[in-house]
Amino acid sequence: MKETFFTHDKVFYRSLFSLLIVVALQNIIAYSVNMADNIMLGAYRQEALSGAAVVNQLFFIVQQATIAIGDGLIVISSQYWGQKRTGPIRQVAGQVLRYTIAAGVGLILICTFFGDPILRIFTSDEAILPHAHAYLGIIKYTFLLFMVTQVLLAVLRSVETVKIAFVNSCVSLVLNIVINSTLIYGRFGFPEMGVTGAAIGTITSRTVELLIVLFYLWKKDEKLKLFREPGLRSISPELKADYLKNARPILVGGLIWSVSIPLQTAILGHLSSDAIAANSVATTFYQYMKVIVVAMSSVSAVLMGKSIGAGNLARVRSDARSLSVIDLMIGILLGAVLFFTRKPLLAYYALNPGASALADQLIVIMSAVMVGMSYQMPVSGGVLKGSGDSKFTMNMNLISTWLIVTPLSFAAAFWWKWPVAAVVICLQSDQIFKCLPVFLRFRSYKWIHRLTR
Repeated sequence: MKETFFTHDKVFYRSLFSLLIVVALQNIIAYSVNMADNIMLGAYRQEALSGAAVVNQLFFIVQQATIAIGDGLIVISSQYWGQKRTGPIRQVAGQVLRYTIAAGVGLILICTFFGDPILRIFTSDEAILPHAHAYLGIIKYTFLLFMVTQVLLAVLRSVETVKIAFVNSCVSLVLNIVINSTLIYGRFGFPEMGVTGAAIGTITSRTVELLIVLFYLWKKDEKLKLFREPGLRSISPELKADYLKNARPILVGGLIWSVSIPLQTAILGHLSSDAIAANSVATTFYQYMKVIVVAMSSVSAVLMGKSIGAGNLARVRSDARSLSVIDLMIGILLGAVLFFTRKPLLAYYALNPGASALADQLIVIMSAVMVGMSYQMPVSGGVLKGSGDSKFTMNMNLISTWLIVTPLSFAAAFWWKWPVAAVVICLQSDQIFKCLPVFLRFRSYKWIHRLTR
């Protein structure tokens, strides 16, 4: 097949945008489960909002680690899907589920016995800590539910089954909003429970999410037949070695990055109560836009893995170039939306004037950061990683996060005493400067690796 600079195949673009729309909508609605807690608690009491925000830093680590686990699964499974071989996919999925359940149980135990010292890493405000403890006491059990659900959805996504995730998230969101509006404020005869009510809504939603996915896999799915065909309970040593070789850098890179983000947020948490509230609001809107970028990364990984697995190497480079340009266009659009909608969104929150003004400044900064992130994340985490080049992303995150961003941010906050907005610029700077190494790696075309046997 003759290679063109950009892909002209309409089937590729139809496949890309149909998957992207469904996955992005699913991600937006799934993120809205936590967003519902944030908005309703923000309208309820600032201390309650800050307490939930502190705990959500832990959830962010869990979320990013789960995404990394799912990415490792998708990369190898999508290549087998390109060959229409589902047996190896079931074997890998079973192994990943065993790892996930063990990790989820371990996280619950850590939060049970070391909850207070962990929370104090992120804030020392005694007005916030009681709310954080109450929220964590329930939310910790959602970690296991969330992790298992997302791994199951990842294996479905690797074979281009995405609609069930969208339906699942819609049900979860509606349920969470109904329970939140009832229990946070004490409506319809129920007691006013604040953050505890929000946590009950979330754990109920996560439980229903898992039950829906299990029902779909057991009764409806005809591609994988995960629970009806052999392979889930065992994995060949060769396939296990293939998975671990590729997944280990993805997981390490994801953990390196995810652990650094709450630590960076802790910098702001120790500056002032206004800083943690403003950052919580600003990053909530930013994360809302970011879920579209994450969807693009995930879809790109599936499409690239499928093409490589099918042996369609003549198209891989032109597909990748097309995806990189689309990434940049999406970033410009998302940055503009974030910038121009910040005023009406901020009007909903019951923040004091200082925190509200600071949140406005931070959203402006995030609008610019969004453009860089929308290019470098889908290219490195989707195109490159989805093509089997997992070590590059790990090394880049290690260097940029721990050798540049974190030391610079600590110095700006505690040594140079810079304003909060300047500290946030330091914290988010990697989303801009990582664009250069990602571009150079992309142009080398050394990232195409076939992982299947």
